[in-house]
Amino acid sequence: MQRPLVRLVLAVSLDGRLAPASGGAAQLGGAGDRQVLEQALAWSDAVLIGAGTLRAHRCTCLIHEQQLLAQRKQAGRPLQPAVFVVSRHPDFCQDWPFFQQALERHLLTPDQMSAEGFSTTHRLHPTWECTLVELAALGFHRLVLLGGAGLCGSLLEADQVDELQLTLSPCLLGGRFSWIPIDGFSMPPALSQPDAWTLLSADRLSGNELVVRYGRSR
Repeated sequence: MQRPLVRLVLAVSLDGRLAPASGGAAQLGGAGDRQVLEQALAWSDAVLIGAGTLRAHRCTCLIHEQQLLAQRKQAGRPLQPAVFVVSRHPDFCQDWPFFQQALERHLLTPDQMSAEGFSTTHRLHPTWECTLVELAALGFHRLVLLGGAGLCGSLLEADQVDELQLTLSPCLLGGRFSWIPIDGFSMPPALSQPDAWTLLSADRLSGNELVVRYGRSR
């Protein structure tokens, strides 16, 4: 079985940062970014987020646009995509808004340990390809990757990302919080080639933001 399509969706500063130098949430992305984010969520069957992202925000992104919700309902799909949280230590607080949001919650963890608040727990395999193939077998064929940087880096390192959707916010943040970790990851040589990614679209959003989409050239 083929693995799912994986689209990485992030809002980043012009210098490629996710958060200010002091840390914490940068709250990047305006109304236009929110619109293209919800369009990506509506396209997807499930969302992948890292434990650090969940701890920082204590919730996940939802579709609010009524037309997108109506389209999913008409197609017989859940109103919100399922969420897979990737964590080695799933010690989350059940009081967080995430556990009250109206969506399916799944846990991906190396030891397939159970955790309160999740409907199912799935084991992370030694390779991302094996893990993704298992998710496809469960019916999740289109995934949106929302971060954090460690999770994005590991999927890119494994060359398992098919699309990049990056909203460029017109600010400079500096610091070490890049959308791909600076240390500890080694990108495959194929990703450094000038033809590794094909430009799919580039659209100006409100607030001087720009959303660019690239597809992996395989």
